[in-house]
Amino acid sequence: MKTHLEIPGPDTPASVIDTSKMSPQERAALELAEASRVEAGPRGSFGGSLFMGRPLFDTILPFPEQSLEDEDQGDAFLARLETFLEEKVDPDEIDRSGEIPDEVIDGLAALGAFGIKIPREYGGLGLSQTNYSRAAMLLGRYCGNLTALLSAHQSIGVPQPLLVFGTEEQKKKYLPRCARGEISAFALTETNVGSDPARIETTATLDPESGDYLLNGEKLWCTNGTKAGVIIVMARMADSSTERPRITAFLVETDTPGVEVTHRCHFMGLRALYNAVIRFTDVRVPKENVVLGEGRGLKVALTTLNTGRITLPAACVGMAGRCLEWATDWAGRRVQWGAPVARHDAIAQKLARMKAETFAMEAMVRYVSLLVDRDKTSDIRLEAAFAKMWGTERGWDIVNEAMQIRGGRGYETAASLAARGEEPIPVERFLRDSRINTLFEGSSEIMRLLIAREALDPHLKTGGPVLNTTLPMKERAVAALRSAWFYGRWYPVLWMPAWRGEAGVLPEFHAESRRVRALSRRLARGLFHAMLRHGPKLEKKQVLLGRFVEIGAELFAMTVAMAYAGQLIESGKKGKDTPDELVALVSYFCRITRMKIDRLFREIRRNGDAEGYAIAKRMGE
Repeated sequence: MKTHLEIPGPDTPASVIDTSKMSPQERAALELAEASRVEAGPRGSFGGSLFMGRPLFDTILPFPEQSLEDEDQGDAFLARLETFLEEKVDPDEIDRSGEIPDEVIDGLAALGAFGIKIPREYGGLGLSQTNYSRAAMLLGRYCGNLTALLSAHQSIGVPQPLLVFGTEEQKKKYLPRCARGEISAFALTETNVGSDPARIETTATLDPESGDYLLNGEKLWCTNGTKAGVIIVMARMADSSTERPRITAFLVETDTPGVEVTHRCHFMGLRALYNAVIRFTDVRVPKENVVLGEGRGLKVALTTLNTGRITLPAACVGMAGRCLEWATDWAGRRVQWGAPVARHDAIAQKLARMKAETFAMEAMVRYVSLLVDRDKTSDIRLEAAFAKMWGTERGWDIVNEAMQIRGGRGYETAASLAARGEEPIPVERFLRDSRINTLFEGSSEIMRLLIAREALDPHLKTGGPVLNTTLPMKERAVAALRSAWFYGRWYPVLWMPAWRGEAGVLPEFHAESRRVRALSRRLARGLFHAMLRHGPKLEKKQVLLGRFVEIGAELFAMTVAMAYAGQLIESGKKGKDTPDELVALVSYFCRITRMKIDRLFREIRRNGDAEGYAIAKRMGE
């Protein structure tokens, strides 16, 4: 017997979006993105269930726990890595010079830091996703440039796509090289192409005589591009139309004739980022260097980015923790008006929020990482996007608040502080380096659109065919009956009160877990009402959809924070805080998060979106 109402799954017809009124360019972009989406599993994910008003608490409670063996392996590597960072790395000098010394890169290679997740049979350390995320947390405490180097290499560079999609021959050829320290990169962005891959101009032409492909085009902002020995390159098959482009992923050796680094890009922060403009002129790529298959490159890119997105918020956890330490120490020592500034309410509130959000950020990262380790086929799209969007935005807030608390000493460079005889705390460098995190690997705006698309997916599969004028009338009629049957059972339940707390959380959090369920139902009702009110035009209401997305992200943050706190207390790994202090911290986080959610719900119905859009439209005329 079914004990829950099933949400339409991947067996529902896929042609649910009416593209008949779109321009050829809009249709091409949408169809390409839809064809490359990864379908959810039969039950979906916790993130997706929040938008349907039926949060799958059993997927998150009890909080997944890292095995002792896996934790010990991670601890051993992290101890070696931290010692190396402390003794051999000068992050401020790297920032000043814009270069990572060869001895640092060689030292990291000797530690195995370029092959953390690469299996041992291919020369890597064979560590888990959780330990890889822990390494990113550690790196985030020290140096953004090293974090970017290692992340671009193995989160989105050659190792990750090959681990998921590579043939055995490709793995044997390239993974040992990557593990030994040969740097890799990922090339998707172009001058006219950001988050719209349908516009890719780099082309691949099959040479029928040799069987090789000829690449022609130029890629922008290829991180590690000036140092890479091999790159994953996304190109459009030349024989495909711009309306129906077929994107293919290629492994390209950078010493191949025709590969040229034309420019090294420089930025506000991450001044030692080896970021390049790379030009391809009749570059020959053998057919065995195609990853997954011709025309399936966007699936490679999107799947790789799902896992790769976890690394950025992981690094933000380390950065935020370090900034919290600096801010707390300074606020406790800096005396103004007869008391340490930490005792003044304005600063005390900042510190409390910083600590609570850092804890929730870590809970997010650990949960998604443990999901990957538990089941490599787990549907982590929404959870990874939540972590990336929420974690990088909160990370920026925290480093910004650290600068505010330290005042002029936060704005002053570490070198200048040292020259005056003060402790060289590099908050200024952290601020510059962290700004890119809300842009890397999908900007916050793109994350909101991605999450909104997934949140609407069950409704598109249920009700979309009814409105799709490109479908036969009989198919639309059947869809109408199916839709009426589903919504007739689903919608009334959303008005039922949430009477009980979840058994998997600590008793102290029962009330908060009950509120999560109630707010999830309110979120589902609000999203459904917005669909009825705006119809197909809802997709254009990006700010409105963004508010629904933010509510979902906040509910996810509340739940993982409660679950993680419970796991820490029950396992005795609570760190510096006592159980009572940890419960108080998470209860405080839930309270301020609910206040934010209440504001977002108010803004869904009462806002200035229409007026703002009208003003912006006139500005562009």
